[in-house]
Amino acid sequence: MLKIDSHQHFWQFDSIRDSWITTEMNVIAKDFMPQDLKPLLDEFNFDGCVIVQSDDSLIENTFQLANAKQNNFVKGVVGWVDFNASDLEEQLQEFKKEPLLKGIRHTSLQGNSDRAAFLKPEFKYGMFLLEKYNYAYDLLILEDQLKYVNEFISEIPYLKVVIDHLAKPKIKSGDITDWKIEIDKVASHQNVYCKISGMVTEADWFKAKYEDFEPYLDVAFNAFGVDRLMFGSDWPVCNLAGGYEKMLSVVTTYTSKLSETEQEKFWGGNAQQFYNL
Repeated sequence: MLKIDSHQHFWQFDSIRDSWITTEMNVIAKDFMPQDLKPLLDEFNFDGCVIVQSDDSLIENTFQLANAKQNNFVKGVVGWVDFNASDLEEQLQEFKKEPLLKGIRHTSLQGNSDRAAFLKPEFKYGMFLLEKYNYAYDLLILEDQLKYVNEFISEIPYLKVVIDHLAKPKIKSGDITDWKIEIDKVASHQNVYCKISGMVTEADWFKAKYEDFEPYLDVAFNAFGVDRLMFGSDWPVCNLAGGYEKMLSVVTTYTSKLSETEQEKFWGGNAQQFYNL
């Protein structure tokens, strides 16, 4: 069975650039590079991974593409472009020379004071160009932004979009009702996928039990089905809440009830298809 970790990060820690890493997150305030991830992928029998950007800059693209080219277990990169750039289309044309660049993401979207920033005309135009050049889009948002996604997706029905981290539901408090309503709406669009990733850091980092995650997994699997879900560790961020093994344990336990064919899709096939790996 092909196994792909569809969501992980590499970085050389910079306290200014990476100011989102607060004091309580010191465990990830250091470098995390391919040689640190490879033993984990080997231990848990993964065939490869997808690097996802964690800094909104063109320098990040250069850095992550170099990591991918130097490590054949990296199957693709989700990078960044500025949708406000006057030469946006030219940049995307140039990036087509980099076959390992598979998609685009904007880290800053989840923290934007304009919670519906992705409804702006320049953002929609960026989506149009991503579709034109056959890139996917990773949508990194928080739960309160989900209510704008239905309108957003309605205008880009052919672009492949994946919701990162289930839009970060409030697992720690157990709130689920509003998130479920909006997830169900978003999942009605067949071009939208969802990553089962980032869950452990939305729960109590030290006390969370499998039962805390199960209701959210039920919602995701009922809404998207096994054809539009994929696993992502969100390593090394998952180290805040038990690490790779904890995240993998939760998801492995839940998916053990799936058929062999369904598991093949979830653990690798869907990521391979979505990102054209």
